[in-house]
Amino acid sequence: MIAMAPTFLILLGAAVALGADVRPDKNSSLLPPVNFTVHAVGLAQVLLRWDPQLGYRVKIHAPEDEEYETKNTESKRAAALHRGFSASVRTVPWEEPSLLASDWVSAELPPPPGSPGTAAVNLTCSTSTVASNGTRARPYHVSLRCAWLGGAQAPEDTQYFLRYRYGARTEECRRYSQDPRQRNVACWFPRTGIDAKGRDRLAVQVSGSSARAAIQPYDRLFALHAIDRVNPPGNVTAEVQGSRLHVRWGKPVSAFPGHCFEYEVRLHNTRKQYLQTEKMTTNEFTTTVHDISKYCIKVRGAVSSVCREGGLWGEWSPAISVGNEAQKSWTEWYPITLVAALCLAFVSSLACRTCHVWTKLFPPVPGPKSHIQDFAATVNYEKSGSRETESEVISYVEEPGLEVLEDLVF
Repeated sequence: MIAMAPTFLILLGAAVALGADVRPDKNSSLLPPVNFTVHAVGLAQVLLRWDPQLGYRVKIHAPEDEEYETKNTESKRAAALHRGFSASVRTVPWEEPSLLASDWVSAELPPPPGSPGTAAVNLTCSTSTVASNGTRARPYHVSLRCAWLGGAQAPEDTQYFLRYRYGARTEECRRYSQDPRQRNVACWFPRTGIDAKGRDRLAVQVSGSSARAAIQPYDRLFALHAIDRVNPPGNVTAEVQGSRLHVRWGKPVSAFPGHCFEYEVRLHNTRKQYLQTEKMTTNEFTTTVHDISKYCIKVRGAVSSVCREGGLWGEWSPAISVGNEAQKSWTEWYPITLVAALCLAFVSSLACRTCHVWTKLFPPVPGPKSHIQDFAATVNYEKSGSRETESEVISYVEEPGLEVLEDLVF
């Protein structure tokens, strides 16, 4: 037993030394991934793949910066690829945080070929929900409209084509609108595979062909909440009861339930020419009407952030009218009439004082001339019957406006 002791100690020391060699150094770095590749696997979609299976940090450099961690050795990402794509990946410690991460390894996807300035520009798209005549499982479907302009350097014979991808479904356009050059500049999909309540981004690509040059493709990603055009509310009604105005409406045609909407109500007083706009989450609105007037009413809706990210306001509903402005109340006519009467009286008084209107309109009435002549004859007769000769002068002066009688001598 005593002879075996040194042998045992030698074996124990060797085991300890061997274990120290097997454990990784806490200050050492991990090996980087190998066989890192990037491949385009769909419209605006790439597949990143590498080996082996550990923990990894992925960094996207172009077209937009993005960084995330994963335990998988492949990752699908949506990205616009007309300007190329580049990314990097490295190994990171998951169970041993003290270990250092590996170096980065990178890969890239070059831009697709094409002459500069030939790609379509100003690509815009919008979606709308349409009631479906299909099964109850899918009572609504989504339509898609897109429009664009031709590239400034595109040859005269350039023709453009559009396709979209949502999820795993890709579809090419069949209904185009053309410009005066007979180029396709707009597309309409009356029915698509887009989920009306989905959160995935919509990928759209416009490619082109020409016998004179290679046309650059152009692709773009759209968030559904940013391009969805909410339908106007339906069955808008309004009525006036005494001094109260009540407005009611129905939910827009949409796959979202009623509690997902917010609304704007616009009241236009046509006589006083002012607008009143109110926001609410209910399907009715009540306000006080203070006078006799006519109102034009419109309502529009939007999907609120309760059910998805906030989006655009929809179209206004057709205007409806309520009220009566044919006759104004006497309380409005009374001040106007009073002011007009006072003004007329003031003007009339001023004219009478400055122009002597009353004197010209109503001159003094003169006495009759026949009475004065009879009086003169009577006086002459009485004087001729007297024996004594007397002289008497009688003169009569008319008032202004009458003739002056000559002096009479008897």
